[in-house]
Amino acid sequence: MLIGDVARRSGVSARMLRHYESLGLVRPTGRTGSGYRRYADEDIRRIFHIESLRSLGLSLRDVGRALDDPGFAPAELVEDLIRRTCERIAAERELLTRLRRIDAAEPAGWEEVLRVVALLQALESKSPGARQRAALSAGEDAAVPVEALVEAVLGESDPVVAGALRWALAQSGGDGTALLAEGLRSPSAEVRERAVRSLAELPDGTATALLRDALGHPDAVVRRCAALALGARGVADAVPTLIDMIVGATNDADAADALGALANGPAPVDGLASVDGPAPVDGPALADRIAVGLVDRLARAGVGPEARRRLTQALADIPGGTASRALEALAQDGDRAVALTATYILKLRDTR
Repeated sequence: MLIGDVARRSGVSARMLRHYESLGLVRPTGRTGSGYRRYADEDIRRIFHIESLRSLGLSLRDVGRALDDPGFAPAELVEDLIRRTCERIAAERELLTRLRRIDAAEPAGWEEVLRVVALLQALESKSPGARQRAALSAGEDAAVPVEALVEAVLGESDPVVAGALRWALAQSGGDGTALLAEGLRSPSAEVRERAVRSLAELPDGTATALLRDALGHPDAVVRRCAALALGARGVADAVPTLIDMIVGATNDADAADALGALANGPAPVDGLASVDGPAPVDGPALADRIAVGLVDRLARAGVGPEARRRLTQALADIPGGTASRALEALAQDGDRAVALTATYILKLRDTR
């Protein structure tokens, strides 16, 4: 079979067949009297084998080794091909993500495209200072798509840069809540904490709803962060978790401050969940609920003396008759430290 016939049957161009011959991959069985290359059936089969191996991503050099070396072991080469293919796919996905983010920024011209690219690259810099400057720039003009900001904040380990990114995300006006909700479901504890801290700085109602749901999260850190954020927003659902934080001595001072802010906040307050949804609760009623909750924990078995003292101290900022009566009873408590704390708080309340 002549080279033209081989090219038509195999789909390999005559030029490529000559290249294969120059590399020693395939050699025509002979030539015609006029000097044309003549290929036998075995040559045709070898050409198909070459093309099959090339389709796997093998170089022509590796193809030659595979076909000519009787001791050639393919396992190592195949593993290397898998690794290189995965790297190539990852690079292509990264490029696709970057292109989509540039498209989402809706640049009006190439100068804007270059600016967005520069900001995206700066967000991935190894320098914390460069990442912080990029975050501040993104927050000022919202040139970076919200998806990029969420990805950056969920992956940021530097607390200063993370704060700048959370600010930029809050300033962006984009809807990053859905992506942050995915972060709450991450298998990484660090990512979950970054997600809930970012939600805490988004003022919209969707973020508040996600924070309310986070009160039931299996991760205690997520629950605590959500409770502190909700307390600042006047959401009474946070009260039980805040009391747990006081008992457990985890950010107990912040939790006590949040309870005091809730109890002294303007009425109505976004109240405890019910069948029909959160019902508003006025300030005095919520103050009484908080006082009852603190006293209930004080009376439970297994609450240690230090926890009882912290719970008593938390009553200091809770207004109303319920808290005052609880403090009067605690002033007679068998634990001297609790009694002295309650007595001191009562004296302060009398001077107000």
